[in-house]
Amino acid sequence: MKNKIIDAIAKLGQSVWLDNLSRNMIDSGELNQLIQEVGVRGQTSNPAIFEKAISEGDFYDKDIEKFAQQGMNSKDIFEHLAVNDIQRATDLFRPLYDETRGEDGYVSLEVEPGLVYDTEGTIAEARKLWGMVNRPNVMIKVPGTEAGLPAITQLIADGININVTLLFSVERYRAVTEAYLDGLQMRLDRGQPIDHVASVASFFLSRIDVMLDPVFKNMIKTNPDKAEKAKFVLGEVAIANAKKAYEVFEEVFSSDRFHKLAEHGAKKQRVLWASTGNKNPDYDELKYVNPLIGPDTVNTMPDKTLEVAQQKATPANTVRDNMSHVNKVWSTLPELGIDMEDVGDQLEKEGVEKFADPFNKLLGAIEEQRKAQV
Repeated sequence: MKNKIIDAIAKLGQSVWLDNLSRNMIDSGELNQLIQEVGVRGQTSNPAIFEKAISEGDFYDKDIEKFAQQGMNSKDIFEHLAVNDIQRATDLFRPLYDETRGEDGYVSLEVEPGLVYDTEGTIAEARKLWGMVNRPNVMIKVPGTEAGLPAITQLIADGININVTLLFSVERYRAVTEAYLDGLQMRLDRGQPIDHVASVASFFLSRIDVMLDPVFKNMIKTNPDKAEKAKFVLGEVAIANAKKAYEVFEEVFSSDRFHKLAEHGAKKQRVLWASTGNKNPDYDELKYVNPLIGPDTVNTMPDKTLEVAQQKATPANTVRDNMSHVNKVWSTLPELGIDMEDVGDQLEKEGVEKFADPFNKLLGAIEEQRKAQV
């Protein structure tokens, strides 16, 4: 019996995924319970999540010892640890993947953060990880940077499922949808099937308000001419940004271009709401959940947000609600000197660092254990 609230959200077209992964979660049966009893329909990971999982506890120690004695370096060891976890998680989700004919049941694994501005390196790494995991319901996470766009096209053309990550701006999101369609068209032009290729575009939320709220609060205190407008947009930008992205989603995936691909079985590239844990105690715990429920969406929730959502989320088709308010927020931002493309660029750089730092820390921790074994 699934959780009634999460099940009701699923019936509205939104899949709830879990933004966490660890070996302990798999070993203890917790992940299977979340799938069977809560209704979680997918899972995402990133270097910060793996760093936490591997550094807390001894769940990976025996494997690190074994791989070190086989002569692997720290990066190879990490890949083998991560791939093993991803394989086991995808196997738990496989019945859902089969039941939904590839609409759900995916687990994401990220390419190395150091490749974020390296197109060819990203393509090579994604192909390698795809081959190592060797499961149809894995998604390889590729950052939606400018260098990532041609990589996305090539990898989709290869038939590799892609989770495009680190999206903060509507215009970059639009470019990502085009990269996805380009990849499908390339594959189709080669006479290859496209009906099994899946992708999501991960659009980040809370980090936008975390960055902009202090700017608006400062305006309210120090700039009487802009104070009222700053009050109006305070805490409103991330949701407005996401709803504008969803407008683009609806436009692109109702286009003639997509319909022609859909005749050959193409799937829509769903919008995935990421960074949906609220970081501001002044805001509702489900600030980045309740306003963004609707068709062809995913919300990947951290553990705490998922726990709250099971009790308090309000299942309703809200993603298109309050668009007049959203448009007013959108038009007010330039009047306050806020350029959302610039905001997106800055948050992308910060996002790269937030994944690169724990990845380097993780490799350092593995290296220490590796040296102790050789």
